[in-house]
Amino acid sequence: MAQTSPVHTQETCEHTNITSVPFSNINIPMDSVLAVDEDIPTIDFLMLFSDDPIQQSKALDNLSNACDEYGFFYLVNHGVPDSVIEGALEGIADFFEVTKEEERKEYVKSSPADRIMWGLNSHAEENREYLKVVAHPQFHCPAKPASLSKALEEYFKRFQDVKIGLARAISKILGLEEFYIEKFFNLKSGFDVSAMNVYPPNFQSKGSIGVPSHTDPGFFVSLIQDVNGGLRVLSHKGKWINVYIPRNAFLIQIGDHLEVLTNGKYKSHIHQVVVDTNKVRRISLATLHGPSLDTLVIPATKFVDHFHPLGYRGMTYKESLEANGHHEIEVQSCLEQLRL
Repeated sequence: MAQTSPVHTQETCEHTNITSVPFSNINIPMDSVLAVDEDIPTIDFLMLFSDDPIQQSKALDNLSNACDEYGFFYLVNHGVPDSVIEGALEGIADFFEVTKEEERKEYVKSSPADRIMWGLNSHAEENREYLKVVAHPQFHCPAKPASLSKALEEYFKRFQDVKIGLARAISKILGLEEFYIEKFFNLKSGFDVSAMNVYPPNFQSKGSIGVPSHTDPGFFVSLIQDVNGGLRVLSHKGKWINVYIPRNAFLIQIGDHLEVLTNGKYKSHIHQVVVDTNKVRRISLATLHGPSLDTLVIPATKFVDHFHPLGYRGMTYKESLEANGHHEIEVQSCLEQLRL
């Protein structure tokens, strides 16, 4: 099995040109944007379910603050073994090293029914090779190499408890019944898509952008990577914050459909990837954890009143993924269409 690079920190690009993007009444200028190193909240998953009511209350308060003030956080003590996380990253490395590009082209987007999709972009606006697979409710994966399928299936299986646990914890901090989000999004049949990304070293890239600015659909996004540096998230205050994920922790980001459910109380955050300081190849695994495809996602009545009018239109998750002519597996955001 191919070995991935050990986690280490690289400097992150401080400047990139992007178009003006409205976000929480903040306009991002078209010229260079400074990315800063700023503390990102760390949530102890184990403490969210502690038998000690004081410890649990403190952990839930920390989670509430992270969701309110940031919309993204690191998750530690999550119960997914280090070996499973490292095995998933090694399996991804195997796929891109063992198979030939011509073999991978078998998975170029061709049909709305696709459950595996491959792509390669190398131009000024995007620099990455990727493989997307539907991970849940049915697991799909290329047959070769066998190490990829085995490692990913174990990784996704282990993460299900984390997904359900976060749904219950977030329901609690929102003042909802503990199983509300789990039931509302029908997470047992939730449509989860994983994107395995390979970003080139800077001497092979055609520009500074790995993935342009965007938000992601779904309940939340979980992300792991083998090399730190390059990912940054736009904060509530309009600052780009560099992301340095602690070893074998997860980065969790709120998705578009939790923003819809909470009528904008929680925000889905714009993020991007830059590659111009990449000294080595970087691999990431981002999983978009969504509702079931037939779930109609609308703001919960708890978050709509005279002072907080309805801010989003209802749409099934399938409809939102297919907006703008996209296929489900592309998991493209249509947040602007959902906003009233």
